[in-house]
Amino acid sequence: MEQLHSIEQFNALKNEERTIFLFTADWCPDCRVIEPFLPAIEVDYPEFTFVSVDRDKFIDLCGELDIFGIPSFIGFSNGKEIGRFVSKNRKSKEEIEDFINTLTK
Repeated sequence: MEQLHSIEQFNALKNEERTIFLFTADWCPDCRVIEPFLPAIEVDYPEFTFVSVDRDKFIDLCGELDIFGIPSFIGFSNGKEIGRFVSKNRKSKEEIEDFINTLTK
């Protein structure tokens, strides 16, 4: 999964056709739980670009986007938010796939 390196990169990626940002942190145990199945999700949804955002490196961006729990996901298309799966709760592969499926409708 691609890593976010700058706010400029975030702005460019959110303006692409379909991008999903995963907000995470190294210290987050629930984030580690989903790591093993993220590559399979990326393969199953090739129409999306997946980008990992380190919450600690981009704390101001997280505040602007109301990301107060991780792991969390926000989908963008052509500069507009098309969906979010934001909470502090642990997420299953099925829940993440269900969220992505709502973005494709």
